Amino acid sequence: MRAGVVVTAQPGVEDLAVQAEESGLHSFWVNDTPMVHGDAFVALSLCAKATSRIRLGIGVTSPALRSAPAAAGGFASLNALAPGRIICGVGTGNSARRALGMRPATAAAVEAFTAALQGLCAGRTVEYREGDRVRDVRFLHAAGQVNTADPIEFVVAALGPKAAAVAGRRGTGLISFGLLDPTAWHVLHAARRDAARGTARAPGSRPDLRADSYVVTALHILDEGEDPHSDAARDATGHLVLSLLAFAADTPAFAERLGPAERETVRRLLDRRGTGATAPDRHTRLYPNYLGRVAPQDRDLILPSLMNTLALVGTRDDLRARITTLRQAGIDEILIQPVIDPPAEMARLAELLT
Repeated sequence: MRAGVVVTAQPGVEDLAVQAEESGLHSFWVNDTPMVHGDAFVALSLCAKATSRIRLGIGVTSPALRSAPAAAGGFASLNALAPGRIICGVGTGNSARRALGMRPATAAAVEAFTAALQGLCAGRTVEYREGDRVRDVRFLHAAGQVNTADPIEFVVAALGPKAAAVAGRRGTGLISFGLLDPTAWHVLHAARRDAARGTARAPGSRPDLRADSYVVTALHILDEGEDPHSDAARDATGHLVLSLLAFAADTPAFAERLGPAERETVRRLLDRRGTGATAPDRHTRLYPNYLGRVAPQDRDLILPSLMNTLALVGTRDDLRARITTLRQAGIDEILIQPVIDPPAEMARLAELLT
């Protein structure tokens, strides 16, 4: 099982990328959440210049955030800085859009966006539409400004079969957030395979491009005798749990599918943030410090049930057994989001998987 890391864009991110590379990690990703974190493309350009081996990913961008030509320009420019090391993650922009108080993109928009990025980043001409106006576009850059010769790896963010089918039709990999259920991964992989059957390859596409599966989670290795729901465990995993609770607080239909304890915690989160599930400004209360370290006063919101669902917490032996099960479910790489001591957490991940 390979290992990687996901971080937020911030000053000094290139130093973390160097440390990840030196720890033997396979990939280094930056979130694309413009109104919550720094710019992902700026951050990865610094990482590209500071590293030589590790793969670099945007996890993930969206057609609701960037036009296809603008996003393709960013990825092809990164590919010129780090040839053949770039990963383009594409999704609906769920959290990034909700942080603006807006709806995520549709699966159809994600598919069209992915197809356009694949074409442009391979140097092909694609059809670009704005309203009723449609034009053929391609890179017009002088040589060296962008790189369309070395392949870019594409992955589609998926929590269900509809997005996995997009990955199948586009021949891409998958990335999922907090999805540690092997059965769910079997469903995603089946949906991707079914959609890929009979799908004609795009003109000029390469059959050797990667189609790997990534899962984003958090990691806490228990000390001897440590409570699996200790403050240290809650601090290491709380950002994932709060991200799900924020989504539930913002999406009443999803909250209704949770258990009684989880629904009550969603209610407490809304009360604590001084907002409501239908308040028009709730995004300004729910998303500050999104994916940042949980505040001590919010540790009570980090439910053990959600920690166990979203994160890897256990002894080394327990975690290695769980990771083996995930590998058997077809996951190629585990990505952690470290928020306590990123260099130490990256080193522990690398050691766990060797």
